[in-house]
Amino acid sequence: MRYRRLGKTGYKVSEIGFGSWAIGGDWGATDDEAAMTTLHAAVDAGVTFFDTADVYGDGHSERLLGRLRRERDDELVVATKVGRRGALDPDVYTYDTLRDWMERSRDNLEVDRLDLVQLHCPPTDTYYRPDVFESLAELVDDGVTAAVGVSVERVEEGLKAIEYDAVSSVQIIFNVFRQRPVELFLGRAHEHDVGVIARVPLASGLLTGKYDAEATFDEDDHRNFNADGSAFDVGETFAGVGLERGVSAAEQLRARVPEGATLAQFALRWILMHPEVSTVIPGARTAEQARDNAGASSLAALSEDDMAAVAWMYTERIAPAVHHRW
Repeated sequence: MRYRRLGKTGYKVSEIGFGSWAIGGDWGATDDEAAMTTLHAAVDAGVTFFDTADVYGDGHSERLLGRLRRERDDELVVATKVGRRGALDPDVYTYDTLRDWMERSRDNLEVDRLDLVQLHCPPTDTYYRPDVFESLAELVDDGVTAAVGVSVERVEEGLKAIEYDAVSSVQIIFNVFRQRPVELFLGRAHEHDVGVIARVPLASGLLTGKYDAEATFDEDDHRNFNADGSAFDVGETFAGVGLERGVSAAEQLRARVPEGATLAQFALRWILMHPEVSTVIPGARTAEQARDNAGASSLAALSEDDMAAVAWMYTERIAPAVHHRW
């Protein structure tokens, strides 16, 4: 495992992290002991950065990570997200409300001070409210959290967020199907010394190569109930490209995967080819998946031909559907 600096947070974290949405809920049935086995496998593979949110299983994901910390002596960084528990209204993001949300996360994670708290995809207008970011800075000063950041839906939101000194990190959807951040955002984030956390790196599983266009998902899996964006932003599910288009494009990349590697590792390694990225947070529900994800860190750099093939696939097959949207 290789490690990178998470912007001005000062943390040095594994370049392959762990996204904890799947072990909390919205991905079908969960099993706590299987989740703990998976989390331990990730740590054993060198993973030190874990991302979660207070709404993943209504705090269940946070509580599992609190248990992980009790069971390990490793120096782990746990980032959580807050803001989706209330109405999506910028007026809700006051100091008192933000502190209440963070206090709940502190209890779930069993810590005195949170490592990193990110606003969880708040309304776009929120990014134009300096008072919100002043409150976040105050919560850092008050010792509730060591650092604050944002998780965004759109590049424009990330660009606005990094204008605030309080923001130490931006979590953004970035993968071979969502390449717009390369154009401007990654460079600007680097200039502001803001850590970049790449989320949805495998496009909800499309980039594992394990699904075909006829795949079906459980009723309580967001790949079923949010496939059309009826529950939340459709860009969160299959990176917004849709199942059929995504399966076809992923299959096109399979020939580029080096011997002994998986398509998922290839897709993760593509993200890591961008040095501005601090960490990538694929999810995992089994120990094997956790180890497979971590293995992407040890892959050799992709060749110029590999990068050109990904660029061509994106330009021809994916960009017309998503590039202008997020």
